Amino acid sequence: MSYTENLWLFFILLFGIIAVPGMDMLFVLANALTGGRDRGLAATGGIMLGGVVHTLNGAIGVGLLIHFVPVLFKPLLIAGAAYMAYIGISLMRSSITISDDGPAGSRSAWKAFRQGLATCLINPKAYLFILAVYPQFLKPVYGPIWMQATIMGLLTVVTQAGIYGGLAITAGRSRALLVGNPRATVIAGRAAGLLLFAVSVFTAWEGLRAA
Repeated sequence: MSYTENLWLFFILLFGIIAVPGMDMLFVLANALTGGRDRGLAATGGIMLGGVVHTLNGAIGVGLLIHFVPVLFKPLLIAGAAYMAYIGISLMRSSITISDDGPAGSRSAWKAFRQGLATCLINPKAYLFILAVYPQFLKPVYGPIWMQATIMGLLTVVTQAGIYGGLAITAGRSRALLVGNPRATVIAGRAAGLLLFAVSVFTAWEGLRAA
């Protein structure tokens, strides 16, 4: 297999894992619906930075992390599920209102960015992807590992930007329908929180059952 074919196969797998609805996608959706396009894009930016960190971890720890997977998987799974459950419960308990200016100021956007980064970094799906897939594509025969990892990292960031950014923009436009309708706003925010909470519970249950 040539390096080009190797990279295309990686991209197909990468696109599939990012496009499948999960914690990161629901987090972007929740922020875009309740805080508008800017906050959704801020959450996307945090997740993209998390993708860069994951790529770095994959390049450095292709050998070491695989060795520690049995030890680290369950604590990582529980931490990720608990964090997402906390965000979901916070949304369900909140009474969000949206004005024409929107609630997404610089502070809320910065908070969404930080939470997006944390969400990506503790997402078990991302770690499983790195530990299961990266060793198959980072091969010395294709050149320096750092160069291969850089290209894979750029692919990850671009794919996240396309999928999550597109979702944030689309959901942000839908947010205009919620302006001036406090009841619909509260329902949308709490529904997003419920989805986040449900996904976190399902992820923890599935992972612990398989462990």
